[in-house]
Amino acid sequence: MAVRGLELSLIKTTITHIDDGFDFLEQNIRKYSGKLLIKPSKKNIKTFLAKVRNIVKANKAAKTGNLILQLNSIIIGWANYHWHVVSKKAFNFVNHELIKTLWRWAIRRHPKKNRRWVMKRYFTRVGGNNWVFFGEAVGRRGEHKEVYLFNAVSTPIKRHTKITGTAYPFDPKWELYFKTRADVKMVATLKGRRSLLNLWKEQGG
Repeated sequence: MAVRGLELSLIKTTITHIDDGFDFLEQNIRKYSGKLLIKPSKKNIKTFLAKVRNIVKANKAAKTGNLILQLNSIIIGWANYHWHVVSKKAFNFVNHELIKTLWRWAIRRHPKKNRRWVMKRYFTRVGGNNWVFFGEAVGRRGEHKEVYLFNAVSTPIKRHTKITGTAYPFDPKWELYFKTRADVKMVATLKGRRSLLNLWKEQGG
């Protein structure tokens, strides 16, 4: 049994040079000219786009706003998973592919309309971007509101801050250091939840 277990582990194990890189937890880890970079893996991007395209395909007759709400929850979750690594290029690529997919979706819904009409119906300008997919959805109180497809590029990249090598959590002299780290993490976690963030600050953490 021990020999079989050893054989199985050897089959599943791959040794690779860091300059060639490897995938781990949906991200690619590789050194470029001596600099270590972590990016969303190509496999992860491919899987994510396939999932999104399947949702679009399954909602051929759905209201635009409802489709956007479905997609946004997935896009935001994916972007937040990768926001601490080198992701801007991947975010741009994903957004470009999503717009292409949604453009085809819109064209198929109106085969007798020209492309200018389709673009005006489903895409609007936000900031300097002319290709923002938008629609109308019903809010929690029954009000109608415009909703926009979330662009992963708008996700701020937050690099993970390494812990000082000599820091020890049970040593009193490092208490302020770890408290400060916890405060920074909490502020980032509650970003966008103003009432909770204010309450947390008022109560001194």
